[in-house]
Amino acid sequence: MRVTDLELAGLKLIELKIHQDERGFFTERFNAKAYQQNQLPTQYMQDNHSRSSPGVLRGLHFQLDPPQGKLVGVTRGRVFDVVVDIRKESPTFKQFFTIELTEDNGKLLWIPPGFAHGFYVLGTEPADVIYKVDALYNPATEQGIYWADPDLNIPWPIQGGATQPIVSKKDQHLPRFEPFFKRIN
Repeated sequence: MRVTDLELAGLKLIELKIHQDERGFFTERFNAKAYQQNQLPTQYMQDNHSRSSPGVLRGLHFQLDPPQGKLVGVTRGRVFDVVVDIRKESPTFKQFFTIELTEDNGKLLWIPPGFAHGFYVLGTEPADVIYKVDALYNPATEQGIYWADPDLNIPWPIQGGATQPIVSKKDQHLPRFEPFFKRIN
């Protein structure tokens, strides 16, 4: 396992060692000792698994109380994964990071509390996203930011000539970044 600190403070890329042969592959997704040695959390409260159809966009989501950190990876398909720094005191506040996570590339993201997260399903197959969270889900404090906020200008790779991805009604009506953060000031 190789861990790289990314340009947004606290965000880490984890590259797993994949053992592959004609039978398939094996990888160790989580090892408490290795995570501890790399200053990654070893205590998680919940494992989540979502399956999304091609063209689906989920996010940008976060939870305020308790704030959640997420260990995110893909076990089927491909996604364009996005995180946005929403920590007002951070020097990278309002900046984003993107990466393609796939079933084959062995990459995971550690997304600490204080980031909004979303993803878009690439290709023609569904995608399974698996993520561990370090705090229990609290629907009362779940929040989000509109995925297409022009102030963030995230370069979503919308495929197939579609002008809009498949987005839930809830995500279609999330607030833009600036008004949301002015409101909770």
